[in-house]
This record gives sequence, C-alpha cells and structure tokens, in this order.
Amino acid sequence: MATKNLLVVESPAKAKTINKYLGKDYIVEASVGHIKDLNKHTLSVDIKNNFQPIYQILKDKKEIIQRLKSRAKDCKSVLIATDPDREGEAIAWHIAEEIRSENPEIKRVLFNEITQKGIREGLQNPRELDENLYYSQQARRVLDRLIGYKISPFVSNALVKKSEKALSAGRVQSVALRLICEREEDIENFEPFVFWNIFATFETKKEKINARLVEFDGKQIKNPEGSKKPMRNENEEDFRKRIEKFLFIQTQEEANEIIKRIKQVDSFVVSKVTKRRVKKTPKPPFITSTLQQEAARKLGFSNKQTMQLAQRLYEGVPVGDEGNIGLITYMRTDSVRVSEDAINSARELIKQKFGKKYLPQEPNIYKSKSANVQDAHEAIRPTDIHRTPESLKGKIDKNLLFLYELIYNRFIASQMLPAEYDQTIVEIKGGNFVFRASGRFLVFDGYLAIYLEDETDENSEEDEEKARLPKVQEDDKLKLHKVEAKESQTQPQPRYNQASLIKELEEKGIGRPSTYATIVSTLLERKYVVLKNKAFVPTELGREVNKTLVKHFSEIFNVEFTAKMEEELDTIAEGLTNYVEVVSKFYEPLTRLLENASKELHHNGITCDLCGAPMVVRVSKYGRFLGCTNYPQCKNTKPLYEVVEKEEPQIAEGVFCDVCGKPMVVRKSKKGEFYGCIDYPKCTGTKPISKFAGKSKFKPIPVPNEKCHKCGSEMLLRRGTKGYFLACSTYPKCNGTKKILKEEAENIIKNKGENS
Repeated sequence: MATKNLLVVESPAKAKTINKYLGKDYIVEASVGHIKDLNKHTLSVDIKNNFQPIYQILKDKKEIIQRLKSRAKDCKSVLIATDPDREGEAIAWHIAEEIRSENPEIKRVLFNEITQKGIREGLQNPRELDENLYYSQQARRVLDRLIGYKISPFVSNALVKKSEKALSAGRVQSVALRLICEREEDIENFEPFVFWNIFATFETKKEKINARLVEFDGKQIKNPEGSKKPMRNENEEDFRKRIEKFLFIQTQEEANEIIKRIKQVDSFVVSKVTKRRVKKTPKPPFITSTLQQEAARKLGFSNKQTMQLAQRLYEGVPVGDEGNIGLITYMRTDSVRVSEDAINSARELIKQKFGKKYLPQEPNIYKSKSANVQDAHEAIRPTDIHRTPESLKGKIDKNLLFLYELIYNRFIASQMLPAEYDQTIVEIKGGNFVFRASGRFLVFDGYLAIYLEDETDENSEEDEEKARLPKVQEDDKLKLHKVEAKESQTQPQPRYNQASLIKELEEKGIGRPSTYATIVSTLLERKYVVLKNKAFVPTELGREVNKTLVKHFSEIFNVEFTAKMEEELDTIAEGLTNYVEVVSKFYEPLTRLLENASKELHHNGITCDLCGAPMVVRVSKYGRFLGCTNYPQCKNTKPLYEVVEKEEPQIAEGVFCDVCGKPMVVRKSKKGEFYGCIDYPKCTGTKPISKFAGKSKFKPIPVPNEKCHKCGSEMLLRRGTKGYFLACSTYPKCNGTKKILKEEAENIIKNKGENS
C-alpha cells in the first residue's frame, strides 16, 4: 500500500528548498515551468468551437511528464504546489490532466512563503483546482494568441518594406508602445513658455533670508505650466482656459523694470509668519509593480532583472551552511495586506532596535488603491524579520542582497511612525511687492531612520537644517540686500523610464503586475524602443508599428478598452462571467476592424514574379517569408529581406580606410556597429568603432599645390590610423585620394602650424 505523497512544484530550486522541511512521507518533483502550450506555428484556437485552445505537450517536457506519472502511480495522493497565481493554476491544471489517469487523488496547495511555517500552513489547507482561475489564465493566453496571429501578420504586410524581422502586436504590449510614442510626440511638439522669476535676499539683524516675488501691484504671480500651444487631445476651449489662468513676467525687460522699482522701495517688513507641523507617512510594503519601480530608481535594475532576483529570493537561495532558504513571500501580488504575525514581529523589532518612540500605538494598516486587486497573497515582505540584511552579507549574491535589503527596510518602515517636520512660511511686504520664503527642518525622523522612498527624499538632517529659515516675527523690519531675475521655461513631461511606465500602466489598469517585466522586455527585444539615458525612446520602426495599429485598430489598442478588458478577465476568475462570453466580446471588434483594415490596405505593393498576384507575409517554423496569394496554384516564395528598404549608411566624419584611404561609413552586423569602407565590396577595409570613440580628430589641412586627379579641385591633408594621405576637398561629391610620405605630411603641418 502506497504511503508517500507526491508534491509537484514548478522549479528545481523551490523543490530543493521544500525538501529541507518535508519528512520521508513526501516526494518532491519539479515540472520546470509549463508542460503544455499552444503550437507556435498555428493559431491553435478552434474559433468555431467556443474558442477551444489546442494545447500540445512541450517537447522537452515529455520525460518530465512520464516521471510525474510514474511517481503519481506509486503515491497515495498528489499535491500540486505550483506558484499561487493564475499562471501557476494553469500549470497545475495541465499537470492534473496528464497524471489523473494514474492517480485521481489530486489536490492544490499554495505556499505564500517557502519556509517551514509557510509549507505547513499550505499543506494543512489543500483545495480543489480552481476552474475559474484556470479559465481566466486561458482567456488571457487565447486573446494574446488571437491578436498575435490575426493582427501581427497584417502589421508585417503593411510594413513589409520596413523590416525583415517579425513584427508583432500585443494586447498590452501595443498599448504600452502607444503610450511611449504619444509621450515622444508630446515632447517633440512642445513649445515652452519662457518666464522670469525675481529673487531677493533680505537681511535680518543676524542672518539673511532668501525669498521669491509672488505678488506685485495687487496681482498674484501664477507661473505658466505646459506647452505654449495646444497639445494632443487638448481642444481650443481647454487650451484657452489653461492659458488664461497664468500671470507671469514674460521678458527680461519687464523683469528689469520690476527690479528697478523694488530697489526704490524705502522699507520691507515681515507681514505674515505661518508655522505648522507636517507629517510624512511611510508607504505600504511592496507589491509587484512598486517593487519594480523602486528597484529601477534605487538600484538601476531592469524590471526583468528585478523579477528574476525576486523569484530566487522566494524559491530559496543557498545561505552559508544553512542550505536553501526562502527569504521573501510570493513576489507576484497586487495586495498590500500583511499577516498579523508578520506585523507583530515587525513591531517587536522596531521597539527593540529603534525604541518605543518610533512605534505607533496601533499597527499601520494599508488599503490598495486599485479597484481590481486580487487579494490572494500578502504584500512582498521578508519571511523572517530576524534575518537582517546585515546577517546575509557575504552569504548571498550582492544583487540578491541589494533587493532583499530594499524589501526588508520598506517592510519595517511601513510599521513605523511618520517623519515630522516644522514648516515655516514667511511673507515679506514692501511697497506694492510681496515676497515669500519657505523652509522646513526635520524634528523627528520616524520611518526615515531606515528607509527613504525615492531619490527626491534623500535629504540628510544637515540638508534640512540648511533649509531652515531664520527666526523672524511679524512687523520685523528687513533690509534689502540683493535682488535678481532668473530665466526659466516650462518643460514637457519626461520620457517614460522603467519605473514610470509601470506606474502609468498600473494606474490606468492595463495588464497585471506579473506581466509588466515581459511587456518592457518585448518592446526592447523587438527594437520598437531603445533605452536612452535610462528612458524609453521609440525607434522609427516602433513609430511605424504604432502608427499602423492606431490607424486601423485604435478601438482595441487604447487605454480605456484595454483596462475594461482587464476587468472582464478578472471577472472570470471571480466566477462572475465565463470564458466564452469574455473572449467573444473581444473577438467581435477584432475581426471587424481586421476586415476593414485589410480592405483598405489591399496589399503591400509586392507582386509575384511568376504570376503577378500580390505577395503577403507568411509564417513557417523557419520564420517569416513572402508567399504568393495565388497558392496553391502558384507556389512562388521570396525571402523577406530582399524587399526591405535598406537605410543609407551614415558617413563617419574624420574616419578613413587604412586600405585605400577613402572615407568610411557606419555599418551593422550581428555583433553590432563597425566602420566599413565606402567603396565596399571593391574594398573590404573595416575598423572597430570603439577604437575611435572619444578620440580627437585631425583637422584637415588645405594643400593648394596639390590637385585632385579626378576633378582638379584642391586636396586636403587627412590622417588615418596608418598615416597621412591626401583627399579631395569636394568630398563626398568626389572621392579622389592620393598617398603621401610621412615627411611631406609633417612639413605641411609644420608650415601651416595646424595640428589635431
């Protein structure tokens, strides 16, 4: 009679950690992720049969399934403990389908943390597989496949001359691309307001106080914001209302005239002093999206890197001689809820380490801002509050430690008292002018003793003291020490970075926390966007893809529709709607828009060399290619790259070929950019770009007594990496060159007195 239980998890790392805590009654196996998926080369969705997905076993998982079946047959029960989310539920469902014939005693268990306590609690609360959760994941997968196989080929056909690589559309990916492209468009079309601020320094009896002019001649200054012209989605009336509320100093002449009048004022007096105590409350412990945002800001981690590290911290990492330890709770969550035990542990540590004055009388309880939160899991927190970051130094990888420290400190801070500041606002009046000064200083650091939320908060106590205003009272007389004007201008919204894009997606209800890292990675891998100074910039290809999608499919690739669809998918998990109903609701506009778009596009302008019929992009297991629409009567095909419009190579200023002396251009290969001779393929000279990056360039010297043998124009002395040579001064119109001896070149340089 079988006595053991089979426990199935996703990853070998998690299996290794769990094995530490389970006795001889359990056998732990790993599925190593999904065991089934839709076929890569076909639609794999039976649209006529209620959108039934056609799954197939992944090739590299056949042996794993056989092992799981064999293990299940010899065990009394099977417990599937894949990740506690929709994706994990789908994996569990597929595993159950394959092994049920060997052992029907199957239950689902959830581990929110891979610790002895977390595993014990999970095993004590087994449940049936959640059909609603499974169908919610299936709906996402099917919708993404329908878009990928219906709209992606259309985009490839529409832009066939722009890219030889696969072009794709995605339910959430394309909306994220649209946000990035529209932000770039806003930046390019932005016309700044130029305005002037007037600052004055006043003397008290002992100190000086700096203030800004906020009112003159009974008019309160209201500096401008935004663009000087209407922006995207701003109608004339909204634009007019926005502009009318501004009252500001527009020119330097106007500023100088005001300064002249200020200097003529006889006396200045403190007209009002306002003091108040302000509190800055700690933020809740991390959820998936806020962890990615803060790791990007503070640690410079990409979203993908953050999630990979967090996955390892959750599943367990080797900690010295202790073996694998799960250090954090489950990292895919959008709930800020925390268990009572964890809160009590944090409060006890705060009292011991920081003292009672840092501890609130009652625990801090947080509520999620988003309306469609899945509250299945706690917020991300350390599994053991006594395992401090300091205790892990030298025991785990430094990047794992950095992320753990961020999670640990944020969680402790969330249960501490607010920081407190004394804020003072002073108004100074003289004649028809009112100046204002404000300052604050830290009186109690509270949670700041352990955690600063973001870059803007990194003010030390010393910095706060510098912002402290001198003590003044109402009716105190002040002496004008200095007054000056400073020019400013309005700025467009910054480009999205890894943190701000995720924040925007989350606030607008687009996608799920678990998908954000994948969305960003896909946009970069497809080369729709690039990172420039850590911000997303759309490429020309990305702009073209977005333009095509917005033109033909704006109805489904927009923020409102995508957020609404996200809510619909959540209702499947809650059992309020069913799979077929939700997928049908999306598929109807998809097919309608695709039909209309196809009629408008006709074809891409590429015709078959054999029969003259239009050619379209097709997909095979070997990739994308052009196939005749008259198939199977005509089986003609073409490589896609043959029709892609190639960009003209960019001339590299000051870089010349060592082989023939002609100019070089920037070329691209699989390994990156390099310099290649402009006369390729006649000349195959190349140079690595890095070799010349940042080096000073030799200033060409005219050589009047030398004439170009091709056009008779004056020649210039130029320098390459292998010496000097003469080149026609009319380049690129004429590319004539001539060799010259080193001694002759040195004489020309000496006589002309010019060098690099």
